[in-house]
Amino acid sequence: MSKGSTTKQKIYYFNSSEHYAVFDFSRILHDLIIKNKGDERELVLLCIGTDRATGDCLGPIVGYKLSKRYNNKITLYGTLNQPVHAKNLSETISLIYENHPNAFIIAIDASLGSRNHIGYITLGEGPLLPGAGVNKNLPPVGDIFITGIVNFSGVLDNMLLQTTRLNIVMILADFICNGINYCYYKLKT
Repeated sequence: MSKGSTTKQKIYYFNSSEHYAVFDFSRILHDLIIKNKGDERELVLLCIGTDRATGDCLGPIVGYKLSKRYNNKITLYGTLNQPVHAKNLSETISLIYENHPNAFIIAIDASLGSRNHIGYITLGEGPLLPGAGVNKNLPPVGDIFITGIVNFSGVLDNMLLQTTRLNIVMILADFICNGINYCYYKLKT
């Protein structure tokens, strides 16, 4: 569970139930990559979360879906088979910087938000703050972050992770994957 960057960068919200929102998401993601990445930096997707909590499996599901589509075309960390979570996040970040020293990282994670934002995607510049939604102190990561708001933030946030509907997670995962797919084809043309 993440929060976006604490910097003053703009955060964009997209309602996954709005039909054309995925195209707006893709366009803005493309623009942020072009603005920030440069030609020399390798693109790395870091999908954070665990498959052991429904509310926190958004990242690994996105990673799983994208790995099936892109095989070796996109450098990807975090899938259902090999999740990146609180216990191995620092090690994975070190591995990314060791193997991809000039990486441009897009960090993807589930997040908690207000009730009226459940089902929304956020997109912003700057690092993701993994674990902040459930009061974990994990290293910030990423040049761009994408989060899917899977449930509302409340008193028992860890319990909310277990009671999150898988349907919401899958809708958000499909939205993010479709947006990345559209963006990827724009980047390659």
